[in-house]
Amino acid sequence: MTKILNVNNLRKTYTSGSKKLTVLDSISFAINAGDTFAIVGPSGSGKTTLLGLCAGLDQTDEGTIELCGSELSSLNEDQRALLRNKKVGFIFQDFQLLPTLTALENVSVPLELQGAPNALSDARELLEKVGLGNRHDHYPSQLSGGEQQRVALARAFSNTPEILFADEPTGNLDEETGEKVIKLLFDLNKEMGTTLVIVTHDLDLAKLTQKVIRLKGGKLISNEINPVA
Repeated sequence: MTKILNVNNLRKTYTSGSKKLTVLDSISFAINAGDTFAIVGPSGSGKTTLLGLCAGLDQTDEGTIELCGSELSSLNEDQRALLRNKKVGFIFQDFQLLPTLTALENVSVPLELQGAPNALSDARELLEKVGLGNRHDHYPSQLSGGEQQRVALARAFSNTPEILFADEPTGNLDEETGEKVIKLLFDLNKEMGTTLVIVTHDLDLAKLTQKVIRLKGGKLISNEINPVA
């Protein structure tokens, strides 16, 4: 199996005053292309920091990360941004939609920036897939939290990413809405053959993935395969 993400002996520290805080220490794991994968752990365990490093949003202090065939430390900032634009999708807890753009524009603008010839029609099709075919012209403030996250889902899959990172994707949603969003996420992921990496504190959500790693105090304490995923 092709490794789409390979993390080796990762370490990350931050300086607070005169003290150094180790956020991640000696983290190693690999993800095969097409896998569904969860990173779990309590608040402050380093989950979101790890996701940001794996996606090339921040740089490591020690260790290596290979993402989609590229060693991130060998790339400059522009090269990492290009890699993310072409091969990576993101979903965030707080949606991060642009408030002055409609649902359709929020999905189509990333496609237009990449020079996609059918950006608007592709965006409409994605909104149809997430059940928002009649909400194209609505702004984020006119949409419920669940609807906003569905727009974010459509946007995340718009560049047909090789790997998608989801940071607490149901964190701002009620249980019923969250379950609907997760079903859409896994359905779209399967349809497009994307590798899915979810950061979550929700163990029931983690059980839906094929593999789970658990962090505690910045250390990897388990790396498991889910038997029923």
